[in-house]
Amino acid sequence: MAATPFAGDAPGPRYPPIAEHGLIGDLRSVALVGTNGTIDWYCCPSFDSPSVFAAILDAERGGRFELAAAVPARTKQFYFPDTNVLITRFFTEDGVGEVQDFMPVCCDESREVRRHRVIRRVVCVRGTVPFRALIAPRFNYGADPHTLTAAEGMQVFESPGRSLALTSTVTVENDGRDAWADFKLSEGETAVFALDQIGEEVMPRGCAHAEAEHEFNATVTYWRKWLQQSRYRGRWREMVHRSALTLKLLTYAPTGAIVAAPTTSLPEQLGGERNWDYRYVWVRDAAFAVYALLRLGFSGEAAAFMKFLTTHISPGDGAASGPLQIMYGIDGRADLPERELPHLEGHLGSAPVRVGNAAADQLQLDIYGALIDSIYLYDKWAQPISSGQWDDVCHLVDWVCDHWDQPDEGVWETRGGRKNFLYSRLMCWVAIERAIRLATHRGLPADHRRWRQARDTIYRRIMDHGWSERRGAFVQYEHADVLDASLLMMPLAKFIAPTDPKWLSTLDALTEDLVSDSLVYRYDPQASPDGLRGDEGTFSICSFWYVEALVRAGRVDEARLAFEKMLTYANHLGLYAEEIGRTGEQQGNFPQAFTHLSLISAAFNLDRALG
Repeated sequence: MAATPFAGDAPGPRYPPIAEHGLIGDLRSVALVGTNGTIDWYCCPSFDSPSVFAAILDAERGGRFELAAAVPARTKQFYFPDTNVLITRFFTEDGVGEVQDFMPVCCDESREVRRHRVIRRVVCVRGTVPFRALIAPRFNYGADPHTLTAAEGMQVFESPGRSLALTSTVTVENDGRDAWADFKLSEGETAVFALDQIGEEVMPRGCAHAEAEHEFNATVTYWRKWLQQSRYRGRWREMVHRSALTLKLLTYAPTGAIVAAPTTSLPEQLGGERNWDYRYVWVRDAAFAVYALLRLGFSGEAAAFMKFLTTHISPGDGAASGPLQIMYGIDGRADLPERELPHLEGHLGSAPVRVGNAAADQLQLDIYGALIDSIYLYDKWAQPISSGQWDDVCHLVDWVCDHWDQPDEGVWETRGGRKNFLYSRLMCWVAIERAIRLATHRGLPADHRRWRQARDTIYRRIMDHGWSERRGAFVQYEHADVLDASLLMMPLAKFIAPTDPKWLSTLDALTEDLVSDSLVYRYDPQASPDGLRGDEGTFSICSFWYVEALVRAGRVDEARLAFEKMLTYANHLGLYAEEIGRTGEQQGNFPQAFTHLSLISAAFNLDRALG
């Protein structure tokens, strides 16, 4: 028996940079594929399931699916146009080969939807190319043992909680734990690997060349048909559509949930402790995503999220007694306990690796503004909300009227204690103001007098206590002198005129304190301690908010330069993580819905301003 090939035997970094990845998915989970051809992140069967491959978090214990040229090669990675089918091309001395990675999208609720198939089709484009594959799953974040048996041409990996079957059109060997294959293709030849989840309802099934070709064409057709719904015809169409395709990949089809990111614990700072699990539905992020998708014409996704809200997080009887959680599981569950996985070393040694998220227990009052604004826009741009949904809105607004003046943890989920954050006040104002607009437009019943009084009280509170004469700016929290990039939302939310002298002064102060060559920091953790050690990079959503604020202030040329600079920080596929580090590297969970939805909004508004 041949020796098992390990990644450590080949040249190249143990941890490719976060940005050196592409994303594939089936609207239930995703896989990250490195530019080296390795799948080093995959959770099955859903976004928040325990990982099967997690080499991005531990190169030795995480598990991986390598598939690459077996000789030195240059690589190039790109998407098949207007799809989420990923191509990784290998240029060798004797030929050119490529790996086509995709996950078929099952649009019904048949048993096949539970297969969660990953197809990796290898094609020799020119000459001859030798390839090597290594399939080394590590179940339950690398904590569970597994067995591997060969049966009827399949490799079956079995663990206590999950079973996977690998089928291939080339010979595969195994050592009882991992499987591998060495093969050579000549021009025009192909090889197919398919990895399926199997169980009582889903039996193992091979994936022959003809079936792989059919699935490839069906997947391409699905994504192109979906993208055709876009109404965006402006500049930067390719980047906007890539962001839309990415947001769609972060959608959990069974419930309409939209995850903040498909990964956990990718560090905001190498070696730091700012490592969080983002595989859940943040009410704020998902609501903003609805806005971005509605802008482009994707009303179906907005309707699905509205159904998620109504089904899983409707305020109901609890509206009067307590706030909404800031996040929920993709199935609507509220319990998201946070724990650490000490057996994993973390990306480039950045421990801890966390699953679950304790921020679910935080109070963040801004979520009400994001949520009700998205409902208002859905009613305006898609279809009228139902009477039951209006009852839910009224419950929420009544709660906000009673509780808007509490200190909270704020939009950035700080762990340094509650404060009277200005952004939270701002978005409470948005919640009430949008509800008033909706009631007025539709003639819906509402306690107008109470709502208007609360709205106006919040406005005065912000103006009287959120403005610093010394800084000549609105500030992070009441009676402070520190700045916060979340305040870029003030004109975007229509709280203040974008050319108001107080706002223009704030914009100048933010530019001086938090902007670095068009990239924007959230805040200064030294001036405003957040309860965590270390620093962080610039926050990409804030950079796109900055573009919009410049546009609305009439500084369109400056906005365009900032926007186009920001586009250069995307990875080779047009994807963004949460942050950009001091040396230009992408940091944090990847790809980040927040960043892509704000890119769409900035592009839309900048394009309109340019005429």
